[in-house]
Amino acid sequence: MGKIQVMDELLSNKIAAGEVVERCMNVVKELVENSIDAKSDEIKIEVEQAGTKLIRVTDNGIGMDREDATLCFALHATSKIKVIDDLFNIGTLGFRGEALASIASISEVILKTSNGITGTEVKVVGGKIEEVKESDLRKGTTVEVKNLFFNTPARLKHLKSYYTELASITDYVNKISLTHPEIRIVLISDGNIILNTDGSNNLLKNIKCVYGIDIAKRMVEISSENDDYKISGYISLPEVHRSNKNGMITLVNKRVVRNIELNRTINDAYHSYKPDNRYPIIVINIEVDPTLVDVNIHPTKMDVKFSKMESLNELLFHTIKEKLKNINLIPNIEAKEKKEYPKYEKFTLNFNVEEKEEKYENSFLEEDNLTINEDLVKNDIVSLEEKEEQIINKETMPIMYPVGEVHGTYIIAQNDMGMYIIDQHAAKERINYEIVLDRLSKPNNDTIDMLIPLTLEFSTDEYIILKENLDLLNSMNFKIEPFGINSIIVKAHPTWIGGQYEPSELNEMIKSIIDMVISKEKNFDIGKFRDHVAATTACKMSIKANDEITKEEMNELIRDLRKCNNPFNCPHGRPTIIYYSKEELEKLFKRSGF
Repeated sequence: MGKIQVMDELLSNKIAAGEVVERCMNVVKELVENSIDAKSDEIKIEVEQAGTKLIRVTDNGIGMDREDATLCFALHATSKIKVIDDLFNIGTLGFRGEALASIASISEVILKTSNGITGTEVKVVGGKIEEVKESDLRKGTTVEVKNLFFNTPARLKHLKSYYTELASITDYVNKISLTHPEIRIVLISDGNIILNTDGSNNLLKNIKCVYGIDIAKRMVEISSENDDYKISGYISLPEVHRSNKNGMITLVNKRVVRNIELNRTINDAYHSYKPDNRYPIIVINIEVDPTLVDVNIHPTKMDVKFSKMESLNELLFHTIKEKLKNINLIPNIEAKEKKEYPKYEKFTLNFNVEEKEEKYENSFLEEDNLTINEDLVKNDIVSLEEKEEQIINKETMPIMYPVGEVHGTYIIAQNDMGMYIIDQHAAKERINYEIVLDRLSKPNNDTIDMLIPLTLEFSTDEYIILKENLDLLNSMNFKIEPFGINSIIVKAHPTWIGGQYEPSELNEMIKSIIDMVISKEKNFDIGKFRDHVAATTACKMSIKANDEITKEEMNELIRDLRKCNNPFNCPHGRPTIIYYSKEELEKLFKRSGF
């Protein structure tokens, strides 16, 4: 008796804080989401020492009265849901009522808020309200969080370096600015402006603020819907990719979410347009009835579950695939000139240079005299919408004429617009890939008998898997039969493999295809398997680098490449062709302007 006790409120809040507040970024996230839910259209985030010393979030939202200002620090106190049915129809970013209580339990918090009628200031230290008094009447809310984790030193000890923590905060604020382009967002770290958006509700402008003008020029808009979902946003051209998935920003009803299956679907849509180990930059918002999605999985509210995942995957995949299929993807090489920039005492990153709009004349953000370095990027201001139109309206692959070959590898071609360099192996690989893939998807009974049948032996477990899948190989027009213990004999192969190989090369190709069958994943996809086989086979069938070809063969290769569904990349994502415009060539040789 007496071993089980009910924890007091302070202890339970500290435990809850372990889930809600793992690092400084989580504090910024919770406070900014509260500001958005409060209908703010201007939010300023200030941090010192990456948030460990100070996090201050100021907004111009609806504010609170004295009663709400004190009650908001109680555990499970929220204005977002009132009855159990609200939990299945969540339209706000926050709703659990844990964030402020958890943050206040491990820090010193000062809240200043006003609804325009009354102003209130509340001071909370370690979860205890120490002071409540009147404050100014500036409508909105300011929350200051100081000395984070001061009473939980173990958590403070395990924080990352200041640079890592600041990078995490910046990454989140960048994402929220892309989520809400209609809100002006400023991020300041130790007095330096990191991000400053204009709140003009132009997503492409915010992409420029976050990723820079060069990336923004290479983004294209997508929009589509079905009975369950509506998607909209921007995707990068395949030439723009990164080594990690951090640039893949998916939103659900304007909430930043993480979903492995969504990322996999988006990456699959780029298949053969880029290397498989690289990832595109995308900003896609998914609009869905709240009853079809569950965001109440984890306290951070970033993990979600969808009721009709297959419908969403199909919509995303086909929308992205069709967009990529119908635009010119030839990389344009630009001759960049060095620019002389003035020196500044403070270096500012990723900010907007548009003139302040009239709506901000009375903005509280202007009180800080936030300076914008106009000279730094004014020459880069272009109409990004016009740039996107140029990308989409170009002919898929223009007619061009070969003039020669370099190093037995690169075909040089030209037309009135400029010069093209074609990687002959990558181009032939794309042509062969589409031919083989077409024949695999429309099988016939054409086979070539092996001059010397190929006998292969496997381990017991491999042989069991292979024996279960002999029908798959036979449907691809291999003639394979069991041959003794744990062995098979290959008597014929399909015509799409071709007959131009040495026996050893042919045997290796057949072995590689059989190995794919043995190592296939649990959730086997015949489409992906055929794609993998086609890519592997096409590579081995194609002309290699340093193999010189005639002018007639160059012409034939270019003609065949123009017939491809995607003439711009080999099956592994490498570019087949790059382009130098006539104007860029003249710049390179200093002919322009003379």
